[in-house]
Amino acid sequence: MTSGSWTETHAVNSPNYKLWHLDPDTEYEIRVLLTRPGEGGTGQPGPALITRTKCAEPMRTPKRLKIAETQARFIAVDWESLGYNITRCHTFNVTICYHYHKTNQSKADCLEMDPKAPRHVVGNLPPNTNVSLKMILTNPEGRKESDETVIQTEEDVPGPVPKEFVRATPSEDRISLQWKEPLEPNGIITQYEISYSSVHSFDPSVPLLRPPVLVSLPWNTSRHNFTQLHPGTTYQFLIRASTSKGYGPPTTLNVTTNISAPTLEEYDGSEASLNETATTITVLLKPAQAKGAPISAYQIVVREINPHRVRREASGVECYREPVSYQNAASAGLPYYFAAELPPRNLPEPLPFTVGDNKTYHGYWNAPLAPRKNYNIYFQAVSSVEKESKTQCLKLAFKGATEEPEVIPDPAKQTDQVVKIAGISAAVLVFILLVLVAILLVKKRRSYYSYSYYLKLAKKRKDAIGNTRQEMTHMVNSMDRSYADQSTLHAEEPMSVTFMDSHNFSNRYENHTAAAENSRLLDIPRYHCEGTESPYQTGQLHPAIRVADLLQHINLMKTSDSYGFKEEYESFFEGQSASWDAAKKEQNRTKNRYGNIIAYDHSRVILQPMEDDPSSDYINANYIDVSGDGYQRPSHYIATQGPVHETVYDFWRMIWQEQSACIVMVTNLVEVGRVKCYKYWPDDAEVYGDFKVTFVEVEPLAEYVVRTFTLERRGFNEVREVKQFHFTGWPDHGVPYHATGLLSFIRRVKMSNPPTAGPIVVHCSAGAGRTGCYIVIDIMLDMAEREGVVDIYNCVKALRSRRINMVQTEEQYIFIHDAILEACLCGETAIPMCEFKAAYYDMIRIDSQSNSCHLKDEFQTLNSVTPQPQPEDCSIALLPRNHDKNRFMDNLPPDRCLPFLITIDGESSNYINAALMDSYRQPAAFIVTQHPLPNTVKDFWRLVYDYGCTSIGCPQSWPAEGMLRYGPVQVDCISCSMDCDVISRLFRICNLTRPQEVYLMVRQVQYLGWAGHREGPASKRSFLKLILQVDKWQEECEEGDGRTIIHCLNGGGRSGMFCAISIVCEMIKRQNVVDVFHAVKSLRNSKPNMVDSPEQYRFCYDLALEYLETS
Repeated sequence: MTSGSWTETHAVNSPNYKLWHLDPDTEYEIRVLLTRPGEGGTGQPGPALITRTKCAEPMRTPKRLKIAETQARFIAVDWESLGYNITRCHTFNVTICYHYHKTNQSKADCLEMDPKAPRHVVGNLPPNTNVSLKMILTNPEGRKESDETVIQTEEDVPGPVPKEFVRATPSEDRISLQWKEPLEPNGIITQYEISYSSVHSFDPSVPLLRPPVLVSLPWNTSRHNFTQLHPGTTYQFLIRASTSKGYGPPTTLNVTTNISAPTLEEYDGSEASLNETATTITVLLKPAQAKGAPISAYQIVVREINPHRVRREASGVECYREPVSYQNAASAGLPYYFAAELPPRNLPEPLPFTVGDNKTYHGYWNAPLAPRKNYNIYFQAVSSVEKESKTQCLKLAFKGATEEPEVIPDPAKQTDQVVKIAGISAAVLVFILLVLVAILLVKKRRSYYSYSYYLKLAKKRKDAIGNTRQEMTHMVNSMDRSYADQSTLHAEEPMSVTFMDSHNFSNRYENHTAAAENSRLLDIPRYHCEGTESPYQTGQLHPAIRVADLLQHINLMKTSDSYGFKEEYESFFEGQSASWDAAKKEQNRTKNRYGNIIAYDHSRVILQPMEDDPSSDYINANYIDVSGDGYQRPSHYIATQGPVHETVYDFWRMIWQEQSACIVMVTNLVEVGRVKCYKYWPDDAEVYGDFKVTFVEVEPLAEYVVRTFTLERRGFNEVREVKQFHFTGWPDHGVPYHATGLLSFIRRVKMSNPPTAGPIVVHCSAGAGRTGCYIVIDIMLDMAEREGVVDIYNCVKALRSRRINMVQTEEQYIFIHDAILEACLCGETAIPMCEFKAAYYDMIRIDSQSNSCHLKDEFQTLNSVTPQPQPEDCSIALLPRNHDKNRFMDNLPPDRCLPFLITIDGESSNYINAALMDSYRQPAAFIVTQHPLPNTVKDFWRLVYDYGCTSIGCPQSWPAEGMLRYGPVQVDCISCSMDCDVISRLFRICNLTRPQEVYLMVRQVQYLGWAGHREGPASKRSFLKLILQVDKWQEECEEGDGRTIIHCLNGGGRSGMFCAISIVCEMIKRQNVVDVFHAVKSLRNSKPNMVDSPEQYRFCYDLALEYLETS
């Protein structure tokens, strides 16, 4: 700014004058002097005019704006001193404006600066964030803005892992912990640290861990399994995340492992049975060893055994958790009862106990045993703590029938006279019953035959299998047709053998001599197949079919391209057959998913109406009553539609009202892009009206899912457990390719439904087609077991009288027959874990006369029911361009099981000789393939990458240490190690055509202990170690969802053994049963050469025994 004075002269002819070159925002004193030209001179100055100039717009923004300091939560900014020449005004403001944006946080703000201060701090910033800064200089006449400068704040320690997202899934000896990244990561998470220690245990013998165990995990981990924990123990977990600045605060979580069932000491031989009389048996009880919780009770269970129906009890290891007294068992017709319950203090050491001593133990009457009956005696140990209870049991002894007269003392010690009267009355009743049974038998003239004929027939007619269709039933057709061409057989002789004999435990171990075999074949009735006409014509009476005749009946019905089934199915009444006025009411229309599948009035489930809403009693559901000759199950099922959004509350009202414990779901939520069922269950907890449904646990399996919920109602002091069995293996179109999975599903539901529960609620989408299939199969399997016959036609007819169009298609009707036939041919093959060793030794015992064993018979049965693909089923593998990709042309994968390659490799096709197969818990978890050919090595690595495979078992083609490229796939061998017979390599795989995708870590395990000329490995233990090593790696990678590729020379026998044993081991861990037959049968449904020799099949049994004994 300038100062001083000067003089300017103007001509007076101008009334005003503008002063130039003044400084902005400056005060001036101005005077006017008059001057006359010539001699006039200059007058005195006039009065002073004092005025100030206005401010001018700032010249520019400050230069040299720089970041003096950057921390996690603030930025310090420096700038040059602002002089008058820049501000052009004595009054000015300096403002710093900043803004930033994060995923869950955005902010923009401006801060006034102290103009005299050369530095200012912008605070309260989030760490590790790009902040945009600019400076604004403002005066009354204008403003100048600087360019934006982007600065990233430093990282800080992260915030805590959000506790609401930390989930723990405990089991007996492990805890699976899942978490999410901190809501405030404050930088890049570099790792997680979890420390844990035991803080409490129900078992006082468990030591508390001091100091805590520390586990460090990489940044991309969100789940970890903590193993080798003690049952019934509470562990405190502290989880915290780390950035480059250090660890954040920990999140604390206490998790308690499940208690384990007590361990019962095994008995040697007949050690358990000490003494036996006509009505008692004395057994030796040994105290159990607690695991995770103290023993709360010992129980002695007596089960009556029908000598003609002795079979394996697949659920025996599940023990008897529902206590039933002798009196209640007698009134309910149950085959077992609790004879005694003993407190643990009563069994400090091995002590004898007499079953049938006519005393009462803890409210259970130890009734005398009937001399003429057979019994199994079971010993159970129970551990209970809070809401959890675990039971272990074993079979102590078998008491056979004696010839002594049956005398059962009266527990109430009635007088002799009353005893005599009761005895006479009982005798009269028994006599009347016998007469009635005899009349019914004469009237019905039903004869029963053992299905072992079909098994023997399968062995003799195995050569006829090759020219049949894929389905097991089509395969069996050819066997039966060839059998029907044999010479005339002997007339049939009635035999007192029921359907139970075809499933029984001892039937597999009876002596089979050659003479007995021939005799059994000759005793089968002769069937003449003249022409193609079915003997069961529409319009005629549809009689029940004997189990022994079922194979023949299905063959005849399928003659002439299923004409018999077509005609029989079309004879069912289609459409509405009863009134449905309630369903048609206007206020109920939105409660029906489909307008033509609604509830009949006479059988509909009537809900208790809510106040002021009379229409609230309606739900689209019907009771399904089942009855027949001596066979009744009133209202055992409720068939209903898949809930729509408006009926979810009504659905749970029905579950509560009917006291149902099991829901069977035979549809997926969405199929072919259409919603089939509304998701009516919560993932955590949800309130529906006055009901609260809480998710407890989920058990995912390959073909179905079991979910457990608790159900509570407002105003009721009661918590009920409801299980939902969701069958996921039904395809979007048609019916399942095979019935193996559905039959296993039905058995699981039957085993899980409590005897005191209400109806089983079954639904698909409409509640007609698949729902009808499920109910008919379940009913018919029970009917076959009880009566030795099946009456499928009349059962479907009866169901359609209760609900419209049950079993909606002819294809479903045929599938029902095939499913029941498969159940009859295969039987129940699961063996309880505690009985497996003895059962297996019986199976491999060689009969001296037949020079055979029952294990061999079982393998031949497996061969007879294995579906054989036809050329049209393997059309893609048979394309000319794919011929050179197949090592053997007789082991081709079916089209429906192919894993098509996704990564493009020039002109190469998307075919590889491989098949997708289910594991025990995960669909398509295995990919079984042949050893790569020289021209398919690139395809092999494409397969590994495209299907996210994290394990490779028994392979042959791999790179040495270093990096190689196979077409578009780059394979880098990271490490290699060897342990006994197993070489383990770790590969890093990336797709060069998709560089934006992350690389894949793959563990390859090569097994060296299997010579080429041997049917099985040299060491059971090393091969089992191989399988367990792969399973462990799978659990650690991809949260356990990665696939495993297994390959051998032909992609069959050896690979099949690997898959089968893996399934069996998982089955033992999850369900405590061994079912080698089911495991191999499931694999063969996808590829028939899986486990293709008797030696390999036996080795699967050997490995199951090895696993049981080592674990």
